[in-house]
Amino acid sequence: MREFESSNVVVLGASYDTIAANRAFAEKFQWPFKLLCDVDHAVGEAYGVDDPADPGYPRRASYLIGPDQRIVNVYDVTDAATHATDVLADLPPRP
Repeated sequence: MREFESSNVVVLGASYDTIAANRAFAEKFQWPFKLLCDVDHAVGEAYGVDDPADPGYPRRASYLIGPDQRIVNVYDVTDAATHATDVLADLPPRP
């Protein structure tokens, strides 16, 4: 998304899937962002996204991390159609 790039925001996705599965997903859906593979669930567990209702699968969540590497906001993604707009609205104004 150009809005993120113009705001100097790096968007990364993370999934419990393998490299091959993430590559297939990215190609199928023309995913414009880098996808990280968390096959051992270490990152998901550290960020608390394991879904207790569906063990082994992460719930959809996003983290806005500031330039100081601190978490600015956590989003439970309930509506993918509006999620990017919600995150963009929370970005600090550009100098």
